[in-house]
Amino acid sequence: MKGVRVANAPVSFGAFEATGGPDVPAAEDVLAAIAAGGYEGTELGPPGYLGNAETLPATLARHDLVLTGGYVPIAFTEPHDLDELDLVLDLFEAAGAPTARPVLADAGPRSGKTDWQRFAEGVRRAAEHARARGFAPTFHHHAGTRVESPAEIERLLERTDVPLLLDSGHLALAGGDPVAALRDWRERIDYVHLKDVRAEATEWALADVWRRGGFCELGAGIVALDAFLLELERPGYAGWVVVEQDALPGDLAGARESQARNRRWLAERGI
Repeated sequence: MKGVRVANAPVSFGAFEATGGPDVPAAEDVLAAIAAGGYEGTELGPPGYLGNAETLPATLARHDLVLTGGYVPIAFTEPHDLDELDLVLDLFEAAGAPTARPVLADAGPRSGKTDWQRFAEGVRRAAEHARARGFAPTFHHHAGTRVESPAEIERLLERTDVPLLLDSGHLALAGGDPVAALRDWRERIDYVHLKDVRAEATEWALADVWRRGGFCELGAGIVALDAFLLELERPGYAGWVVVEQDALPGDLAGARESQARNRRWLAERGI
């Protein structure tokens, strides 16, 4: 697929914002596994996990990996500062990664009725802040947040101009159709998380999706990934495809093998 580059992320190895402790693998081991698997880039993971502003550039260079983006959860309807966004942008600048995407996501509780006007104002404020610092933000719809279902994604797109990160696994988990989403929102999609999910996981509580391994290797779940990739190619997507297989920490060797298989699965399809 012309113009597409493939990355992975620390979350595939159990390093994400909700984890901690001795089971989380060392960043050097994770980056080595990503590079050995044949990926060109990596997401940031929790700010500081891959290193600070002084060490991050050399760490990425050792593994010949490009920094593609970083996840920034914000409670958009609440009074909030943008310190965490600035922390991520500072790391992008230090890494010399001007095209890395600040990945905005909702951190507010999924309860009660959402004030969509206030929510959109919060998203616009964060997006404008990122742009003022020279970075192009994108928005990640995410299971368990106030932008989860197709209808909620539509509300976000109607009320803001922020581009959309399309996550095939999270959308399927929320009952959406990733292939239809590519057709319907093509003009807004500028970043892709390629993820598959087991059929039974759609019936589980969200915490169990991670705990019980609901996100599976590419091609082993319910997402029509071959059709998704074909649709992604028409008329032409030229951004990053980030393979993610969200997992709890503890099995570095298994995660390394899974991500190598995921990369081979894509290579077999010419990606």
